[in-house]
Amino acid sequence: MAEDGQQQPPDGDPGTRRGPASQQDMRRQNLALVMRTVAAAHPLSRADVAGRTGLTRTAVSSLVDELIGGGLLLEGELERSGRVGRPGRALVLNGDGPAGLGLEIGVEHLSACVLDLRGEVRVELHRPAANAARSAGQTLAELAELADRAEREAVALGLRVVGRVLAVPGSVPLGSPANQVEHAPNLGWHQVDVTELWPGPGTAPAVENEANLGALAELWQGTGSGTFVHISAGEGIGGALVLDGRLFRGVQGFAGELGHLTVRPDGRPCSCGARGCLEPYAGLAAVLRSAGFTDELDELDGLDGPDRFDGLDESDRLDRSERSDGSSGAPGATSLTGRQNGDPIAELVRRAEQGDPATRRALRHAGTALGTALAAAVNLVDPDSLVLGGGYADLAQWLLPAMRTELAALIRVRPWPEEALRASPLGRRGPVLGAALVTVRSLHSDPAGLWLAETA
Repeated sequence: MAEDGQQQPPDGDPGTRRGPASQQDMRRQNLALVMRTVAAAHPLSRADVAGRTGLTRTAVSSLVDELIGGGLLLEGELERSGRVGRPGRALVLNGDGPAGLGLEIGVEHLSACVLDLRGEVRVELHRPAANAARSAGQTLAELAELADRAEREAVALGLRVVGRVLAVPGSVPLGSPANQVEHAPNLGWHQVDVTELWPGPGTAPAVENEANLGALAELWQGTGSGTFVHISAGEGIGGALVLDGRLFRGVQGFAGELGHLTVRPDGRPCSCGARGCLEPYAGLAAVLRSAGFTDELDELDGLDGPDRFDGLDESDRLDRSERSDGSSGAPGATSLTGRQNGDPIAELVRRAEQGDPATRRALRHAGTALGTALAAAVNLVDPDSLVLGGGYADLAQWLLPAMRTELAALIRVRPWPEEALRASPLGRRGPVLGAALVTVRSLHSDPAGLWLAETA
């Protein structure tokens, strides 16, 4: 955590510090070592921690006392291990201490989530909101209200929110201010400074791309490990690349733009200004139109000859008057796991389960387009796995067959096991969980940053 209390851009678990270390730096590193050790395998006794870390028992005792004093660890009842000698007390993460607040802005919703140090969800709120139809200031004002409500509910549970991170469906370039959104086309945002527009109460959250946070949540709490590609669907398509357990951002922070890989040269126009990108063929809006969620399908332009992706209508955004969820920014909040009946992804699932031909055809063609794009990613990066997140996870049953067929046809330079493509167990909750986990993992990896930020 930075000295101003804001998170540094997350990229996975931070590595060790480089360069000469002062005595204060060494103690900070040892605090982190003890904290990570307990987080990985609690409950542990002080003797267990000493054995696992190689630190002396005296040093461990001093470090543990400091972590307990900072509200990060608790020492429980005497545990009877059956070993000779005085039994030790069980060290565990404090589930009622510092916590992380994750926030998310989607095209059609706002979300808030509070996680404790154990990574457990303690507060979870979801609110329909027509964010693409209003200004960034209006959206952030409503989000600030939701954040305040989530934080007040957390306080009532004995938690203390010490970090806020916001997931946005847009680009947050490296080298730009931590709260600057460069471009979020599906929201109509361009160079939006969240700090400047944040009305309070509380400090403005640090901002991160939703796809990156979804991938980090997959790494920390899902099935992702090692090197994997994470692809998710919201209004557009988000992608992220994790290499050896760390988020890869690229030179300027734009890595992972899988939605803008070309799947058909000179194909359909994309919202980015190019043609033939994946998003107009497999983005949620395109699937919804092809499945019959609008009265009229647009004719495809500029396509000569047969198109393997026929069945998906040209679209970069579903017409707001035709949305099936009736989003209106109503003030009522619900759990993320109990979304509104008009949820378009849930409606796609319902129609597909009932065998609706148009829906199944739309999903099959989307799966083919996704497989084409991801085959290129596999051939370039050589990952362990591909993980479908966001709305794609809910639709995986119908997407995976066509994706696997396409991957098998196009990946010939390496073995590609069918099971290497799988759906995330986190589903659409990934980005907001990842946003909250940034703070939690920061406290695990640098616990002293908590009191250094508070005394700065």
